[in-house]
Amino acid sequence: MFKKLLNWLSGKSEEAAVSPSGGMHDIESFVDYVARSLVDSPEAVKVRSTEEADVFGIQIICKEEDRGKIIGRRGKTINAIRALANGAAGRMQKKVTVEVID
Repeated sequence: MFKKLLNWLSGKSEEAAVSPSGGMHDIESFVDYVARSLVDSPEAVKVRSTEEADVFGIQIICKEEDRGKIIGRRGKTINAIRALANGAAGRMQKKVTVEVID
């Protein structure tokens, strides 16, 4: 899935030229996969999504001790996740917000 998303972001996939395969659900799944890969308790991670007018919101809920692993030093990890999600959403002319919920 991750490889497919990277190919889609770079425009190398033939499917990407025709139409986005799964849309916003794939972006939500990608965020879920990355968040679960980073933490010590992947079973405690929940990813919720909301959709308002033109913004698709993704919320990551995890244990308090795992929040720092998702956010990263000086927010670099969460910013990288946001950049990838926004890049994928931008190809569909959508906007995405990714938040770590307290």
